Amino acid sequence: MKNKILTLLFIIFTANLTFSQTGFVSVKGKDIVDPSGNKLLLKGIGIGNWLVPEGYMFRFKKTNSPRLIDQMMRELIGPAETNKFWKKFRENYITKSDIHFLKEVGFNSIRVPFNFRLFASEEQPEIFLEEGFEQLDKIISFCEDENLYVILDMHCAPGGQTGDNIDDSFGYPYLFLDRESQELTINIWKRIADRYNDKTIIVGYDLLNEPIAHYFDIENLNPKLEHFFKELVSEIRKVDTNHVVFIGGAQWNSNFDVFGPPFDSKSVYTFHKYWTEPTIDVMQSYIDYSNKYNIPIWMGESGENTNEWITTFRNVLEENEIGWCFWPYKKLDSDRGVVSIKTPKDWEKIQEFSESDRSSYGSLREIRQNRVEILNILSEYLENCKFENCIINKEYIKALGF
Repeated sequence: MKNKILTLLFIIFTANLTFSQTGFVSVKGKDIVDPSGNKLLLKGIGIGNWLVPEGYMFRFKKTNSPRLIDQMMRELIGPAETNKFWKKFRENYITKSDIHFLKEVGFNSIRVPFNFRLFASEEQPEIFLEEGFEQLDKIISFCEDENLYVILDMHCAPGGQTGDNIDDSFGYPYLFLDRESQELTINIWKRIADRYNDKTIIVGYDLLNEPIAHYFDIENLNPKLEHFFKELVSEIRKVDTNHVVFIGGAQWNSNFDVFGPPFDSKSVYTFHKYWTEPTIDVMQSYIDYSNKYNIPIWMGESGENTNEWITTFRNVLEENEIGWCFWPYKKLDSDRGVVSIKTPKDWEKIQEFSESDRSSYGSLREIRQNRVEILNILSEYLENCKFENCIINKEYIKALGF
């Protein structure tokens, strides 16, 4: 009899253990909770530049969006070599070694920005691409091996949700005006949610990064944001009821006044904060929203500041039990990130080309660079961006509390 009881207890224990290991992160009141129902304070880093190249991370100024960087590269080395560059870039920039390091440092999560153009094009929205899924499959697999949570972030939506270089748009948040762009956004998210609906390592989906920049007609655009979020989440829930959805405020994820009561039971409202005073005052409106509706909030992006500022701001967040995700993990020649990529020899030649007048074929002929030399510089960059060749910014890591 005793053995039967012990066997039964063992079965119950292992069943509970299996549940805790295979359950999903969820929400409970104002908390994000782990599969066992315990509070989970997310401490993450944004994997910027990998699937959404940004000019400043290459030390470019005028050439600042993914589309413009790609165009510049094609003018510099031609389409075939540019394709090879991006393939190798995605292979080298984030590897299993990077994810292992982040887990070892102490992070419990990462936010992965992606460009919709890895999944489909605005020119042929009916044709879906596998490149985006290949890249997400890879990083999700790495994170599963390391038990590091993942948040997927649509940084660049069809039509553009921000209207600036960060969303790879054409200079206006056309997403909120064009039904075709909205339908493509919905279709991409539904495909992502359907593919990963059983992945417990994924916390959830950060649906639109920093929608509606402040210098547009926000009186007209702002009311459209929550309406679209509701439609988008409704469609996602047809294929995935497991994962959290992250709802970002208008004006660079800073304005929650555009929102009414939460409309999804597994939602987290996310704000970003750059270049403000690192005090509770700058986030009080988000805390008020959380208290009013008994819903979690999350600081999804901040950084690009001194280590002292980051330390102070992180402490304020943690004192108020708000999870965070700073920015970025890696970029060229900078101590304002977890690791820094060493600048290749003669990199200034590529910078000069990126800043030069390339408005006509004639001007391109005048500034044409030595292709072999440029390919060698780019090859060195591709080696330098591997984790094992990067410089670890220990003071930045300390600022994050690790």
